[in-house]
Amino acid sequence: MGYGHWVGNDPRGSGSAELRAEKFEELGPIHFGRKRVQPSQDELKAFYREAENLLEYEVIWFDDAMRRVIVDAFGKVVEQCGYTSWAGAVLQNHVHDLVRVHRDKGDVMWERLAVASRDALRAGGLVPKDHPVWSNRPYDVFKTTVPAVERCIGYINDNFKKHGLPLEIYPWITPYDGWPQHRKSWL
Repeated sequence: MGYGHWVGNDPRGSGSAELRAEKFEELGPIHFGRKRVQPSQDELKAFYREAENLLEYEVIWFDDAMRRVIVDAFGKVVEQCGYTSWAGAVLQNHVHDLVRVHRDKGDVMWERLAVASRDALRAGGLVPKDHPVWSNRPYDVFKTTVPAVERCIGYINDNFKKHGLPLEIYPWITPYDGWPQHRKSWL
């Protein structure tokens, strides 16, 4: 998630169990996980108008040029680290990337992708030099069955349309090959 686009006490619910800064307490309580009943767009916009005033940095929306830089940075990390990504979507305020199990843990993989893309955006003058770009807490979910992986690929690819963008299969995406039957090759 891009910096400031989903705070811990977001009215939709979140993956947070605690707030990192007391100043956000005034916005409301934390609800761990997605709420069954979602707030209206008006409620969500009102919440984030208040939240933005509490943030240390401005909220950045990724335009076409920024998304291209992120895509390229991710591609370099995937190649350099030998990751296998089965689906990816770089959107206006967040990214989805479905990465196969690897010797690196999920948080290490995300850190490498986040740092490379943040640094590339800074180097290109597309964000301020001190802007964090990404939230401090990535939200990772593990998919452990063929149907779960296939649903996740569909979900990620559907995000392009949901966000008004054309479907794009990045050069660093590897078509899904039914991975569980090949597990022994990386153990």
